[in-house]
Amino acid sequence: MGNCHTVGPNEALVVSGGCCGSDEKTYVVGGWSWAWWLISDIQRITLEIMTLQPKCEDVETAEGVAITVTGVAQVKVMTDNELLAYACEQFLGKSVMEIKSVILQTLEGHLRSILGTLTVEQIYQDRDRFAALVREVAAPDVGRMGIEILSFTIKDVYDKVEYLSSLGKSQTAAVQRDADIGVAEAERDAGIREAECKKEMMDVKFLADTKMADSKRGLEMQKAAFNQEVNTKKAEAQLAYELQAAKEQQKIRLEEIEIEVVQRKKQITIEEKEIDRTEKELIATVKRPAEAEAYKMQQLAEGQKMKKVLTAQAEAEKIRRIGEAEAGCIEAIGKAEAEKMRLKAEAYQHYGEAAKTALVLEALPKIAGKVAAPLAQTQDIVILSGDGSRVTSEVNRLLAELPVSVNALTGVDLMKEITPLVLPSTSPK
Repeated sequence: MGNCHTVGPNEALVVSGGCCGSDEKTYVVGGWSWAWWLISDIQRITLEIMTLQPKCEDVETAEGVAITVTGVAQVKVMTDNELLAYACEQFLGKSVMEIKSVILQTLEGHLRSILGTLTVEQIYQDRDRFAALVREVAAPDVGRMGIEILSFTIKDVYDKVEYLSSLGKSQTAAVQRDADIGVAEAERDAGIREAECKKEMMDVKFLADTKMADSKRGLEMQKAAFNQEVNTKKAEAQLAYELQAAKEQQKIRLEEIEIEVVQRKKQITIEEKEIDRTEKELIATVKRPAEAEAYKMQQLAEGQKMKKVLTAQAEAEKIRRIGEAEAGCIEAIGKAEAEKMRLKAEAYQHYGEAAKTALVLEALPKIAGKVAAPLAQTQDIVILSGDGSRVTSEVNRLLAELPVSVNALTGVDLMKEITPLVLPSTSPK
């Protein structure tokens, strides 16, 4: 019986021993393998990248200067079967720390040997070349252990006698000197070159300005020609557009007129129908009721007329009868008055003028009463005169005028009538 074992891509599985007593080893990377119980041996080895920091302290260079160098190396076990077999032979069963320690010692040994063949200047100034040299020298040795150097870089280089600092100062001074000389020469060359460049620039600028002016003049002339042509085309297009627009506007106006005519005809038809409807409505709502009201008023007027005629006839008959009665009465009264007057006339004829005078005198109080009626409302009569004799004269004047007024009213002369009447009364009997 057996069991199935699996590993990830960061490990290698080593299966040794088989069912027939074979010592063949099987290497599996990122897969699975079958192992027999009590027969097969299962071991694992890491394939992850291992970071090493080799350090060589106080190592003398080719010139005898003691320096300290530190570096960083990235290494890993190679997955090729043959090389993996080498790695398994060297490191199978060891921990990662033990593997790192073996490889670190190998790298530090090669680093020390290479430092003894180089000067400080070579190490300090060209670290990349120094690191590449270490990789080249150490790669075959670690490769025989199944290890691959992925990268190796120099991290730091320093010494305890300030050699590198002095080297830096002298180098700095030399560099500064060379820099000053270089700056001066550069400024000189730059001034000369600048002047030449300015001259060339001005020549080129003048030539370019001339060509630019020619080009600009040609461009302006061509633009003017283009603009003239464009303006001409625009004017023609505008005129054509306006003409076409006028034609289209005329067509639209004709269509609008036709539409207005049709609308007007429809409006007239609608108005005629509305007039007919209004006329019928007026006939139904005004004329017919008016005719009925007129007929009613006519009948009422005729009734009132007949009533008034009958009333007038009745009133006339009444008046006629009353008139006849009054006429009979008046006739009787007249006859009585006539008889009375006849009798008075006979009496007057008997008495003569004296009777007439007596009648006038009888009438005078009545006449005086009618004349004095307005004065009945008068409480006081004031006669304004400065002389007391004037009151008497005024009264006498009024009395003197009284016969004249009576004569004017009745035709009787009181002066002639009163004297015969008065005289007999004063004469002795």
